[in-house]
Amino acid sequence: MDFNDGEVADLLGRLSDAKSPSGFEDEVVDVVRDFCSGWAKVESNTVHDALITPNNFTGNKPVLMLDAHGDEVGGMVKSIRSNGTMTFVELGRFSPNVLAGQDVLVRNTLGEWVHGVIGVKPPHFMSAAERASGELQLILDVGATSKEEAVNVFHMGMGEPFVPATKFEYDEATGVALGKAFDCRAGVAAELLALRELSGRDDLPFDVVASVSAMEEVGERGVLAAAMRFNPMVAFMFEGCPADDTFTIPDDVQTAFRRGPMFRYFDCCMITNPRYQRFVLKCASEAGLVCQTSVREGGGTDGGPIHMLDVPCVVAGVPSRYVHSGTALCTLYDVKMTAEVAVAVAERMTPEDVRAF
Repeated sequence: MDFNDGEVADLLGRLSDAKSPSGFEDEVVDVVRDFCSGWAKVESNTVHDALITPNNFTGNKPVLMLDAHGDEVGGMVKSIRSNGTMTFVELGRFSPNVLAGQDVLVRNTLGEWVHGVIGVKPPHFMSAAERASGELQLILDVGATSKEEAVNVFHMGMGEPFVPATKFEYDEATGVALGKAFDCRAGVAAELLALRELSGRDDLPFDVVASVSAMEEVGERGVLAAAMRFNPMVAFMFEGCPADDTFTIPDDVQTAFRRGPMFRYFDCCMITNPRYQRFVLKCASEAGLVCQTSVREGGGTDGGPIHMLDVPCVVAGVPSRYVHSGTALCTLYDVKMTAEVAVAVAERMTPEDVRAF
């Protein structure tokens, strides 16, 4: 397979810049629909999954479902104060204190995105107790000076979402991308590349479909609706998983840049089917592709709900440094390698293999 770097970077950039926190996945669905134009049908359900059916779907074969989640961690306006600032709740979970001073985009009641900041008290005004505790009181601020101005001029409203204002960048010389929401937009990019490749194959024993599922960051909700729609025999999940190669001792690194997708044996929501995991690693080896494995003590994925439906699944994670913050890093090499491993598995797997899982 020859994935064009320019096209891959463009796709990843459009996905990263899409403002789609949990429950507000509209912009990601639009990017998916545009990318799939001409070779697949994209539908959306009430939870706002993007449900993708390639043109080579027959309806006469068992179903292999690809999945990656389209939402990102973000926030929602909780209340508007008399001084024009706003309280908020997180949609998903940011790393502690990373929101302090983060510039954000807040959707207003007109559907426009307004630039603002997560305000934090300057150290000049902190008491000794506040400095010692390390606990920060955060507010959402778009520059209004009263509740009336916030509502009538800035058109702020309860229940409106916000996301980090980070803009995507890609360095051709190094192959490194910088942006927000690589958890899981890096996974979505790999999924779409793999699905497009498979959409041109008529010799596969499976009908391959895909979901870009909603609300993973708030409890893996959307993937259940997608699975009920597609009724898959087997699933292959994609993630933008946290890389550990910048803060872990070398002997313990399990998710590093430029070592391909990470396949987890264990996390908080799933013990991966060991027979399927071995099959995937064997396929990658036979195809001369690079991947890595891990045992995770934290985190969960869309694989959790799916395997509880008696659908065997594995999770291919694109290593992404500093997810669940305002800015992350990933490499195009790992995005492309993840797509290639998925294609290699789909080419080799049969319904008989799945029955043996």
